[in-house]
Amino acid sequence: MTDRQLLIQTLDALLQPERFRDYGPNGLQVEGRKQVHKIVSGVTASLAFIEAAIAVQADAVLVHHGLFWRGQDGRVTGWMKQRLALLLAHDINLIAYHLPLDAHPEFGNNAQLGLRLGLKANRRFGEQELGFMGECEGFASTQALASHVEHQLGRAVVSVGDPDRPIRQIAWCSGGAQGYFEDAIAAGADAFITGEISEPQAHYARECGVAFLACGHHASERYGAPAVASQVATQLGLAHTFIDIDNPA
Repeated sequence: MTDRQLLIQTLDALLQPERFRDYGPNGLQVEGRKQVHKIVSGVTASLAFIEAAIAVQADAVLVHHGLFWRGQDGRVTGWMKQRLALLLAHDINLIAYHLPLDAHPEFGNNAQLGLRLGLKANRRFGEQELGFMGECEGFASTQALASHVEHQLGRAVVSVGDPDRPIRQIAWCSGGAQGYFEDAIAAGADAFITGEISEPQAHYARECGVAFLACGHHASERYGAPAVASQVATQLGLAHTFIDIDNPA
């Protein structure tokens, strides 16, 4: 058991949210009970996730995608009311970290995605240095890399570029980081892995000769929250459970 404030202080010390210009508030978003015995981690604070956390008697939930974002409608209606009502009725703390959870060099989404894929970063790139990049032992082709990513993440990959090009330098950034592709190209990548693809990136891949692999926003961000929660739970003597609510996006 630990005090809510100590939990937040420990997470803040680990993830250093003050370093980032983000799209919403990092840290405690919904205040629940003061004493925390069990923390449940997940990707998004969806209704299904909150219901699952209640079922396993969570005192606090730690997610990558919280409830509040810059520029959103501030009214508590519809889906927002449903989610908030459940959290408040069950006195559950909602804790969310967005960019800080992407960026942590050991427990963040990008570090953990690299670990899952057998990639080791030796430098960072892009805005706020969220992108990771490193050399690999070498994939015989883009197609071989795409097959490897599909196998490791358990879902189909959208791959654009020369399927036969050998890969040595791989850049990656989890989630909706397709806007980092040009920075990855400039940094010398042979391939870029992220969650989503938009219309321009297909043209950049074909014209610049750098492969673009989109493996799913959710699929690429399943690993940071449980890694952070597990580390902090061990440090503070808390129980921890990871709940993955499947998402095709």
